[in-house]
Amino acid sequence: MKKIIKILSFLSILFSTSLNFAQEVEEQLKLIESESYNLYVPDTTEALLILFGGFPETAVDIETEYPITRMALDRNIAVAYSNFNRKIWLEDVEKVQLANSINEMITANNLPSENIYIGGLSSGGNMALLLGNFLTENPAYNINPSGIFVVDSPIDLAALYDVVEQNIEKNFSESAVGESTFIFNYFNDQLGDPDLEIAPYEKYSTFTYETKNFQNLKALKNTKLRFYTEPDKVWWKENMGVDYEQMNAFHIKRLSEFLNSNNFKKVEYIPTKNKGYRANAERNPHSWSIVDKENLIQWILEK
Repeated sequence: MKKIIKILSFLSILFSTSLNFAQEVEEQLKLIESESYNLYVPDTTEALLILFGGFPETAVDIETEYPITRMALDRNIAVAYSNFNRKIWLEDVEKVQLANSINEMITANNLPSENIYIGGLSSGGNMALLLGNFLTENPAYNINPSGIFVVDSPIDLAALYDVVEQNIEKNFSESAVGESTFIFNYFNDQLGDPDLEIAPYEKYSTFTYETKNFQNLKALKNTKLRFYTEPDKVWWKENMGVDYEQMNAFHIKRLSEFLNSNNFKKVEYIPTKNKGYRANAERNPHSWSIVDKENLIQWILEK
């Protein structure tokens, strides 16, 4: 009987300790939810990381695919997972809206207006670059990004138009044709055909290789930039029917080389190998997982 009492007493203490620990963990995370973002704030904040997802991703989706929260908080980095999505580029009014939203988030939560890093997967990377350039050009917002990174993003919209047009002609698979048809029709409706008029593509794209236009990046000459991609030629050929010249990786590498040749001093092109997996363990090089979390945090904290 005494042994049973001791065991029950031990289990009670263990349960109580576990419950207290769980409560402490929950309190330490300090999740602040809003319509615009999910924000995690450490006790002391030395930097802010803002993440934009791929076309359909919400804040919850981003954190599921790229759970950097705990690691970042342990290093005094606040993390904001954005709900802003379903955009391939940004209109001027959307840049203003995002700038105001970030400003309000910083003010309301006593976050630093310096040491801000912005990154995004796929179309989210386009938004990160466009927004970062806008904020740097407009010091009145008092938000000066220290670093921006993209994850396998379609940074050249005119080139993307050509790629999806080729994909439709190839008719590799129903899913590939369906996605390409959506982009092709959307671009034609919103921007027209770049072969007929390139100006709308230069206005909204981060980079247009055909005309060497980088007006949406010029303010970032002294900003740390990282371009992540996983150029798995075999996977893309077998699963999507595309060649290397059609991959985001090709255009990202071309952009990084172009920026280096134009005296951008802080550009890093980071190709990875066999790191691209979704949260469900599905192999896909077009994934958040190609960004090494610990290395990213070191990049954020380095002076």
